[in-house]
Amino acid sequence: MDVIFIKEFRAETVIGIYEWERNIPQPIEIDMEIGIPEQAASSDEIVDTIDYGKVVLRFREVLAEHRFALLEALAGHLAQIVLSEFGSPWVKLSIAKIDAMNGVKRLGVRMERSR
Repeated sequence: MDVIFIKEFRAETVIGIYEWERNIPQPIEIDMEIGIPEQAASSDEIVDTIDYGKVVLRFREVLAEHRFALLEALAGHLAQIVLSEFGSPWVKLSIAKIDAMNGVKRLGVRMERSR
C-alpha cells in the first residue's frame, strides 16, 4: 500500500479529564500515515491522491472547535475523518500530549483504522 505521512504536526487543543486541563489549551503532537491509491504514483494528479494540506487544515479545525476528554476519543475522531471525508482505505496515527506530567516528555495513544 502506498502511504503519505505527516510527522510532528503540533497544535494546541483543550483535552483532558481534569478540571485544570479543561480550561487551558495544551500542546499536542500528531504523527500519521494515510493509505493512498496506487494510481497517484503513475498519474501525477492531485485528484488521484489525498491532499495532505487539506488534511492538516481539517485537523486544525477540529482541534480548535472540539473538546475531548480522552486522547483515544480525539484519535478515533481524526481517524474517522481521514477514512470518511478523505476516502483513505487505512490510517495509522498517534497523538501525544507534550510535557503533560513531570518527568514525562510525551504520553499518548496510537491507533490504526481501516474501512
